[in-house]
Amino acid sequence: MRVVDFHTHVVPPWVIQERESLAHSDACFGMLYSNPRGRLATVEDLIRSMDEAHVSISVALNIGWCSHDLCVRTNDYLIESAGKWPERIIPFCMVQPTSTDFALKELERCAAGGARGIGELRPDAQQYSLADIELLRPLVNVASSHRMMLLSHVSEPVGHEYPGKGTITVEQPYALARAFPEANLVFAHWGGGLPFYALMPEVKNTLANVYFDTAASRYLYRPEVFEIVSRLVGADHVLFGSDYPLLSQQRAVDEVIQSTLDRGEQTSLLSGNATRLLQRGGSLLG
Repeated sequence: MRVVDFHTHVVPPWVIQERESLAHSDACFGMLYSNPRGRLATVEDLIRSMDEAHVSISVALNIGWCSHDLCVRTNDYLIESAGKWPERIIPFCMVQPTSTDFALKELERCAAGGARGIGELRPDAQQYSLADIELLRPLVNVASSHRMMLLSHVSEPVGHEYPGKGTITVEQPYALARAFPEANLVFAHWGGGLPFYALMPEVKNTLANVYFDTAASRYLYRPEVFEIVSRLVGADHVLFGSDYPLLSQQRAVDEVIQSTLDRGEQTSLLSGNATRLLQRGGSLLG
């Protein structure tokens, strides 16, 4: 079965080498990786994992750096990595929206370099809100003009605490979806539970162009989440994501195969939905 992993993270080797200093200098990186047990991976590590788990394509996400300069340097690595493995790696870039004109210029540069989206946005660490529509409007307009997607971290307003949970709860992504109904939006980690509100008709309508990834699912929900969310928002709006290297790609694939989804729904979740969305975004996927 073909697999497209929509949620992986890779960093250049120098980030791993400078880990300690970066954890002190950048709030988002420090929140995620100040604990030395937090896993970091290069693109070569990701390719090896993909080979072991029989993953055909991975979307390589950046980190929500607070520094514009760190966004630029790591974006270079992701774009170069995709150039090295064009059939296997699809790069998403990062910008710091509060850098305004610099962020827009960087987004244009990354689009020209082959980036297919922005993500994984971390508004809480980057010190803005997804509900700040006027701040994000120019960014969304540029992204949409290049058929790029926006992928943001979202967390649950209740439940257990964990490193990197953050404070981006369902009100923020919902406000973004309402403001930009034509944008292709992906909300990570099952959207922090936003799909459950699709039982409300007006919410279901608002989420028509929104996708939810399954990243880190086993840390958050019982296995029934696959069937329940597919029923609430449509199986065609769920994207497989492992959150590698936090979680093993193979283990994440096994969770889908062991779910109660039927074979057709599993195929859609593991590859069909991502392939369709990325083709819409202009990426050449077979």
